[in-house]
Amino acid sequence: MKRETPELSIILPCRNEEQALPICLNQIKEIIKKERLNAEIIVSDSSTDKSPEIAIKNNVILIKHNKEGYGNAYLEGFEKAKGKYIFMADSDLSYDFNYIPKFLNSLKENNDLIIGNRFSNKMEKNSMPLTHKYLGNPILSFTLRLLFQTKIKDSHCGMRAIKKEALEKLNLRTTGMELASEMIIKALKNNLKIKEIPISYKKRIGNSKLNPISDAWRHFRFMLLYSPLFLFFIPGLILLLTGINTFILLYAGKLKILGIQLYIHPLFISSLLTITGYQLIIFSIFAKTYAITHLNEQPIFKNLYKHLTLEKALILGTTITFVGLLIYLSIFYNWINTNLGNLNQIKNSILALTLTTIGIQTIFSAFILSILGIEEK
Repeated sequence: MKRETPELSIILPCRNEEQALPICLNQIKEIIKKERLNAEIIVSDSSTDKSPEIAIKNNVILIKHNKEGYGNAYLEGFEKAKGKYIFMADSDLSYDFNYIPKFLNSLKENNDLIIGNRFSNKMEKNSMPLTHKYLGNPILSFTLRLLFQTKIKDSHCGMRAIKKEALEKLNLRTTGMELASEMIIKALKNNLKIKEIPISYKKRIGNSKLNPISDAWRHFRFMLLYSPLFLFFIPGLILLLTGINTFILLYAGKLKILGIQLYIHPLFISSLLTITGYQLIIFSIFAKTYAITHLNEQPIFKNLYKHLTLEKALILGTTITFVGLLIYLSIFYNWINTNLGNLNQIKNSILALTLTTIGIQTIFSAFILSILGIEEK
């Protein structure tokens, strides 16, 4: 007899949770029975202890993949989930499964993604290390709010629920703890409706699998990669403007610091700042172009990119390069006229170097942009 398609898939990532897993499964089964839910329970397992045997004994769906990583556990579970709605929570008993009906009902109220907020409700003493409670989680959540203009307070909460159709839009790929950030960021990019629900949080049973430093870095790195404005454009703009302004002042001999007149040699630093800043801005345009053509992001920018054609960029780059080469030719001509004698042309040489480098950057970056701008069918 064909099994009825479940409305809800409850996925538990599991790695050596033989102490907590049976309690979690009993609680979930009681809630399913009490609320008369049409649900399936999936244990996505990479354990070396008795956790798989416990899952089999409890007659739930066991996915034995032996891949380490929080993200891998969920990616494997998502593939097998049949429900219209998906509920996610750790199998270490740190979360109260009595919230399942509330999460499910919130999805049915026209929300796409529901996230628990551990900081707005009762948190059991010692359930979270002080460094996580007052530094790690708040800083990472603040960073996500800053970079992606969201109001989410607890972006790394492991208790979540999402519609299957919404999940399929996200194309999640990360295999570690950063999956939590990826899910939210891609949900925001896809304009999904997100809601936070206050939940309680308890001290886990068993040993934690978290690596505070490496896991925090993975989250932070992923957020930066999806925010080229903060990763490339803003630092690049600061460096570029600083480089250009100091270059002009040094070239004109009008820059003093603490009463000390600066002359030629600081021009090399100004040139370095200008070139580096310009390249970082180009990197931000690379990233944004990829996001537009491959992730269907921010159509407002598409109108701007219509004016940034390959031909216009090539003309600009060629012109800048030509001006730089003209300065070099002028220096060479003056050198010939002095019978190959000494020249005091360091300022002009640095200017020519800077312009030629920026011009060449512009020309070849234009071709890279054209490649990135090819939309996939």
